[in-house]
Formats: sequence, structure tokens, C-alpha cells
Amino acid sequence: MYISEHDKMLIRQLIEKQLQAFQANDLATALSLTSPKIQDKFTSQEFSQIISNKYGALLKPRSVMFRGFTLVNNFPALITMMMDREGNLVQVIFIVQHQQDYSWRVHGYELAGINEKIV
Repeated sequence: MYISEHDKMLIRQLIEKQLQAFQANDLATALSLTSPKIQDKFTSQEFSQIISNKYGALLKPRSVMFRGFTLVNNFPALITMMMDREGNLVQVIFIVQHQQDYSWRVHGYELAGINEKIV
């Protein structure tokens, strides 16, 4: 799947906005930036619990570096490197989905070790 430079910019802005919502502990906004399938599946509280339990590095990372784009199960994905509050490094892959209104929404997350190759 080809991702234009304009779409890459929009996806990065989406991810930055969601990370800002996580930083502000605004899980309702963070959830609103996800795909309709995720919004239909989880309440704000359930979403908060999943993020806290499985993807804690997203909540208040000390630093974030955007690494590039790939495909995950035929969905575009933005690869980031994050340092969590304890100083641990992890790759966080933001899987995104293009919507009918031409916007982008977060469709899922994957974690990988810092040396793990993302295919």
C-alpha cells in the first residue's frame, strides 16, 4: 500500500495528538482518535485499563522518536521508539486505518523489543 507524504504527515499528527491525550490523562480524547471498530468495542474505562496494562509506555513516555512506516496485516503503521518512565526502551507500532471521510484513525498497537525487526 502506498502512503503519500501528505498522509504520512496526517498520520504522524494523529499519533502526536493521541500521545498528548495520553499525557494529559484524557482517555476519552485518546479513544476518540481510534477507529470505529475500537470505539464500538471498548468503553473509555476499558480502553484505559487495556492501555495501562498492555501498553503502559504510551501513557507518559519520557521521549518519543518516530522511526518510519511499515505495513502490519495490510494496514499502514507508524513505528516509534519510546522510553518509558523507568528508562526502558520499546518500539511501539501504531497501526492506522483510513476512514471513509479520508481521515486516519488508530486501529491498534503492537509492542516490540528495540532490536526486533518489524516486517
